[in-house]
Amino acid sequence: MKILISNDDGVSASGIKILNQHLAQIAQTTVIGPDRNCSGASNSLTLMNPLRAETLENGFVSVNGTPTDCVHLGISQLFDGQPDLIVAGINHGANLGDDVLYSGTVAAATEGRHMGLPAIAVSLVGDTHFDTAAIVVSKFIKRLQQHPLPNDQIININVPDLPIEQLKGVKVTRLGNRHKAETMQKTTDPWDRDIYWYGKLGSELDCGEGTDFHAIANGFASITPLTVDMTAYNSMKNINEWISDLTL
Repeated sequence: MKILISNDDGVSASGIKILNQHLAQIAQTTVIGPDRNCSGASNSLTLMNPLRAETLENGFVSVNGTPTDCVHLGISQLFDGQPDLIVAGINHGANLGDDVLYSGTVAAATEGRHMGLPAIAVSLVGDTHFDTAAIVVSKFIKRLQQHPLPNDQIININVPDLPIEQLKGVKVTRLGNRHKAETMQKTTDPWDRDIYWYGKLGSELDCGEGTDFHAIANGFASITPLTVDMTAYNSMKNINEWISDLTL
């Protein structure tokens, strides 16, 4: 089995190194990641500047682009042959609920699926026990080989920041959602020019039983299948009805 590993925290991040250490025990791995932290990059592509790839001393490949760039470039140009699976992570911090819309980690997995390959995004809800997240995703991959994903889905895994022996188990969940983020903060730079920072993430709004938020809060790893097709099918009939007499 050949696995292409990427992330959004950068090719030198601890999470991607630990993920590679674990997955290299069950597969042939290739690591291609951005040369800097690209958290929040979502599915952005680098279109107006050339991409460059540099092989580092540890064999990882550093790309001056986004997580999506890394996966696309990796599959189309850099990978030896064709990978069997894309794994993005381990992200430093949660990708729960609404986070998935902004996450470069989830976007890297989505790009893999857009290019016809099964893909997993994995995040640690913290910054310490990366080995726990790596063990969870390793075990999941072994099962995935017997139970392939549908072509329109990726898997989003979040793992609480706990030692593996304290993890209560794994739950299949749906996405919760948050209150809106706090107001952007205005301040000034050393030259007295206005600058702005995004506010903190909003608190959980929909975090009841069955959500990814609830699983993490109760010590379980969360596995959420995400569909790539964003069509709101349940609204199509209603919209068709109220535009039926629309005159252009």
